[in-house]
Amino acid sequence: MSNSPLKNKLQQKLAERGVQEILRSLKTTAGLIDFCSNDYLGLARSEKLRALIHKEEEHYSHLPLGATGSRLLSGNHGLFEELEGIIASYHKGEAALLFNSGYTANVGLLSALPQRGDTVFYDEASHASMKDGLRLSFAKTYSFRHNSVEDLRQKMKRVTGQVYVVVESVYSMDGDKAPLRELAQVCYEQGAALIVDEAHAVGLYGDKGEGLTVALGLEKQVFAQVITYGKAMGAHGAAVVGPQVLRDFLINYSRAFIFTTGLPTHALVALKCAYTLLPELAPERERVQQLATRLYQKLNKLSGIRCTPENSVILSVFPQESRQLKTLAAALQQAGFDVRPVLPPTVPAGTERLRVIVHAYNSEEEIDGLVQAIAKGT
Repeated sequence: MSNSPLKNKLQQKLAERGVQEILRSLKTTAGLIDFCSNDYLGLARSEKLRALIHKEEEHYSHLPLGATGSRLLSGNHGLFEELEGIIASYHKGEAALLFNSGYTANVGLLSALPQRGDTVFYDEASHASMKDGLRLSFAKTYSFRHNSVEDLRQKMKRVTGQVYVVVESVYSMDGDKAPLRELAQVCYEQGAALIVDEAHAVGLYGDKGEGLTVALGLEKQVFAQVITYGKAMGAHGAAVVGPQVLRDFLINYSRAFIFTTGLPTHALVALKCAYTLLPELAPERERVQQLATRLYQKLNKLSGIRCTPENSVILSVFPQESRQLKTLAAALQQAGFDVRPVLPPTVPAGTERLRVIVHAYNSEEEIDGLVQAIAKGT
């Protein structure tokens, strides 16, 4: 049987995106100044971390390179248990369970935890992985307006079963923070369980980079934290932190955990070493915030663009005309700055933007040069 009709159908779908100028492709941008990656603190490029990993791996040479299977079969060993204890303690939870990525952790948690007859409210700006996890659950799910506690209160008047509220602590596109204190109070009043994705807050907030939940002292009011390691931690994987009973439940009911090969030994060692260094990075946390403030203040003086309303290490830039976006991004890359356009369907139509990310290893001169290039391009 020929696959030509199917290939033609796929090609047609791709062509539709091409016409809309939103066709994605993979590209490399070696040599450009990084205003794009999630390596906020520079750990992914840290020679100190690299050396520490190399030294620490010697202590685990008796373990296989790969996990060899799911953790319920051949894949579990002592380093998993040791690291999960470190993670739980660091983020002030009872227990932690490792997953292979932030996406897998959100899907694994949210597809398993809410049951048929339960109700889940999620911020409309929540990450795709959270929405995908909820689609796989049997609970009723409703979005509420971004960061609107009042809209959440109104929608919580009609609920059934156990109620969950799902948010990010720092949102990945605009860099704005969730009103966690207010959300925690609403959840307390309604007997709801608050779940917080800390992907873009871990490393940046808290005395030791524990995340926004711990920084605000809300760890006892948040039922589960999702801790992602591919960003400020410079590593790979993710963990769900919460009560011991949640860990036990996920081991038994989370298909994304049960049917996945465990992380390889090197990834676990890298995470352990990243946690060793994270408390020492207060200067980097302070510097990246200072640089972000510099960028925010300078961009707000430019005409022809608007920025996201909150000073953050993640900052979105909106030209007056969205059709300028790809041209502006290309001009910035030509000028030596790695800045990418974010287009639908990643963001809703009409909210296309440049997403600029500041890092501790960026310089004041690079910040100023980027602002000048944006001004020239608009």
